[in-house]
Amino acid sequence: MPREPATVMIYVDADACPVKGEVYRVAERHGVSVCVVANSFIAVPRDPRVQRVIVGDAPDAADDWIAERAGPRDIVVTADIPLAARCVKAGASVLAPDGRAFTDDSIGLALATRNLMTDLRAAGAQTRGPRPFANADRSRFLSALHEAIVRLNRAG
Repeated sequence: MPREPATVMIYVDADACPVKGEVYRVAERHGVSVCVVANSFIAVPRDPRVQRVIVGDAPDAADDWIAERAGPRDIVVTADIPLAARCVKAGASVLAPDGRAFTDDSIGLALATRNLMTDLRAAGAQTRGPRPFANADRSRFLSALHEAIVRLNRAG
């Protein structure tokens, strides 16, 4: 989907994203395009501003596709910390589905925590998984996405 350089694009790491519906609603309200990237078929609204990209099932294929395209006028929605780090480095605005923003200031700690937990699990430690997704998370995400779009449009 070709786009004007000054327009905002939302990239969604879609395979396990619990806020796709919210992304579509906010994007429609703001007239913003959405690119939904997944490893297999995923239903998307019939809207010319919503594009579905199926990248195949290679490891990190969706992450690589998004990271190669994300830049300063883009918003990336992902819970994947390494992908978030790559996109922050490229200058994109990055939001987790719970509304938490990944920034230059926060991504280092997020990566370190993820790596520590991975190492602990590999060593056999019992760790808790993520807490259940709640309505408050959905609300924070909606607000954060709206604010990110407004900020990028003002920076125009």
